[in-house]
Amino acid sequence: MESYTVSGELSIYTASNEKQSLLAFLQSADELEVNLSQVSEFDTAGLQVLIVLKQAAIQHQKTLHYVMHSKAVLDVLEMTNMTGIFGDQVVLT
Repeated sequence: MESYTVSGELSIYTASNEKQSLLAFLQSADELEVNLSQVSEFDTAGLQVLIVLKQAAIQHQKTLHYVMHSKAVLDVLEMTNMTGIFGDQVVLT
């Protein structure tokens, strides 16, 4: 399993660049995980990137998991009622 860690902001200011990096990472293996523990700021643009990446993984028949969600990520997922949408285990502390 290949792993990729998103660090810093995943927001409107960084979404475009991070999306390109994540889509390139998607080509690296059939089973992938994206570690979100280092995401310091997260907004709906970041959420859109995660949705697009999950859809691309499904389209290319790859397994993609989001793991280690930071508080910033969890706050937006909870606010948008999307915590369970991705099908990944979320550990609340």
